[in-house]
Amino acid sequence: MSWILLILGGLFEVAFASCLGKMKETTGNTALMWGTGFVVCLVISMGLLIKATQTLPIGTAYAVWTGIGAVGTVLVGIFVFQEPATFWRIVFITTLICSIIGLKAVSSH
Repeated sequence: MSWILLILGGLFEVAFASCLGKMKETTGNTALMWGTGFVVCLVISMGLLIKATQTLPIGTAYAVWTGIGAVGTVLVGIFVFQEPATFWRIVFITTLICSIIGLKAVSSH
């Protein structure tokens, strides 16, 4: 169950980073809406991380949480914000994904 909470927390990290990206593109009430989404997703993400670390090792949980957030945010950047998908970006994102899977595999929980 802790791993599910951690994965959900990582996805909410992607959501709060995406809200930040949309917020910088807008003004007025629309920016306020994206800012509110940022705060809500941030609180949920942190809450899920806190809950997951009650049973998972903090180092592993934090690395996986930030890894999910990083990979997800790069993918959102590429597919939503039309950021470049260069060869080296893909290589390093793939390396990060392999590292996240490795951490999960060697975790004792």
